[in-house]
Amino acid sequence: MTEAWLVVGLGNPGPTYALTRHNIGFRVIDELATRCHATLSKHKRAQADVAEVKIGGHSVILVKPLSFMNESGGPTKALAAFYKVSPDHIIVLHDELDIDCCAIRLKFSGGDNGHNGLKSLRQSFGTGDFFRIRLGIGRPPGRQDPAAFVLQKFAPSEQADVADLIDRAADSIEALVTTTLEETQNRFNS
Repeated sequence: MTEAWLVVGLGNPGPTYALTRHNIGFRVIDELATRCHATLSKHKRAQADVAEVKIGGHSVILVKPLSFMNESGGPTKALAAFYKVSPDHIIVLHDELDIDCCAIRLKFSGGDNGHNGLKSLRQSFGTGDFFRIRLGIGRPPGRQDPAAFVLQKFAPSEQADVADLIDRAADSIEALVTTTLEETQNRFNS
């Protein structure tokens, strides 16, 4: 039997954060659930909403941790143990300040680059050896505090590009699960 994939969107729970830059990972999970005609629901063993779906014949568990982003590691680790998924079958979607708004970069492994969600995952798993889909949100304008910037909603002028980013990110997950990292990077890294 082929090992399942755990696809984790990082974000913060609740309507206050729903459309912020920090929650772009959640929005991609919602798009994948819609494509797969699935409904996310609270998991019995972890603080997370999950949906079990098939993508290209592969078992995929879509995850939105219900903890705050800086505590995402605990629920993700609990789900990985429950579904018997190793870190090399985990794909994490997260916002990235160091990438232009609406660009995508895929990679395997690495540090946390100051991202508290990734830091929590690395601490919980004891490794950074998982896939990352880095979703560009751009740098804050002027001297704005990055922590405040990530908690802002995208500007109205960015909405069409953000919708395209979410769509391409969902496409990239479908490609990564069914092909290789190199093929997926060649197609989606912008």
